[in-house]
Amino acid sequence: MPDRQLPVHPDLDQFKVQAKELLRAIRAREPDAIAELAARHPKNLEPALAMLADAQLVLARQYGASSWPRLVHACQMADALWAGDAATVRRLIRQNPALLVEHVLLGRSNWGAPMSYAATVGQFDLVRLLHDLGATDHGYAMGRAMLKGFTEIATFLHARLGRPRLAASELGGPAYTLNIEGTRLALALGAPVVDDEGGCLAPVDVVLETDSRNPAAKHEILELYVRHGVRLPDTAPMAIHRGRVDLLDALLARDPSLLTRQYPWEEIYPPVFRCGDEVQATHGTPLRGATLLHLCVDYDEYEIAEWLLARGFPVDAPAAVDAEGFGGHTALFATVVSQPAFWMNHQHRPPEARVAELLLAHGANPNARASLRKQLHPGYGPDVLHEYRDVTPISWGRRFHRQVFVSEPAIAAIAAAGGRE
Repeated sequence: MPDRQLPVHPDLDQFKVQAKELLRAIRAREPDAIAELAARHPKNLEPALAMLADAQLVLARQYGASSWPRLVHACQMADALWAGDAATVRRLIRQNPALLVEHVLLGRSNWGAPMSYAATVGQFDLVRLLHDLGATDHGYAMGRAMLKGFTEIATFLHARLGRPRLAASELGGPAYTLNIEGTRLALALGAPVVDDEGGCLAPVDVVLETDSRNPAAKHEILELYVRHGVRLPDTAPMAIHRGRVDLLDALLARDPSLLTRQYPWEEIYPPVFRCGDEVQATHGTPLRGATLLHLCVDYDEYEIAEWLLARGFPVDAPAAVDAEGFGGHTALFATVVSQPAFWMNHQHRPPEARVAELLLAHGANPNARASLRKQLHPGYGPDVLHEYRDVTPISWGRRFHRQVFVSEPAIAAIAAAGGRE
């Protein structure tokens, strides 16, 4: 089994460097390198006699390739697909016809075979070329195109499939990426959102739990589901998921306690929509027992946060504390460790801390204390439950086990307001 997964756009030059580093480690008899050589090389090779070709073979097999040339072909195919290089795609498949149906990223990636990969990166001309060359992954490629909102590609592939009515499952891809155009196309091509008894088929759970953050798109997709027959509960957390201040206003008029209530997990992520547990729902600072303001922070609902605070929402309202003493954190903690912070860091977006600054401007305590525990979604790699006792918002961020989820601008804003570790 491969131990490493190729990145979505693998770099052959990086693999050449890795192979040379592995060869040096083998010749230096480093234990891990020797173990890899023994496990993956077909010969009982003396480490001192290893050559670069031997290290390349071992490295290729770590990534799931049968040989170094197969790893090279994977990189060349990915490069050509990204670049729209039809000549190279055609040449590679002519040299090795199996490349037409094998996964570009060697088996463990959801990017699929070349036509699906081309659909994912929006290369319509290559999709047509690969169809003409005999590709067979039209259904999967159509789903990949809808996931990214490439509706022209998806429509082309749908026609090649004989224009079938789509299953509800085809809504899942654009739900995960919060892609409005892909969702609209799936609905237009017949994907149902409810069954004959009115039960929900739409992937509401995916829209609520995805790691994507695009509030406007999330709101629109949920409203599309509603317009096609999905019934969403009339609750304050769902009003925030939908971006519906009008619904919040009506709820608040009926029940002013909404401004101080701590919401159970099941109201934030309703089980009726097949929502999962705290690990499956991708968010940063824990949301079990949270307030509406906590929810606004992790879902980047800045305008609703402003609306709540303007109506007297207590900025330091804490989340519930469980039987083991975990919880009690304010919304300011959520500005430090959050899913929006992940995307800011991961995609190198311009640094900003507008939500932290908003809360601080309304008097948030920069030195509030709480105990928290967190286990990240398995999509971020193997993880266990981590505990952080008696932390401030700043020390919560400084100690957090995956710094890519930590907002340095938020920490700086809190420190400027007198926050300490």
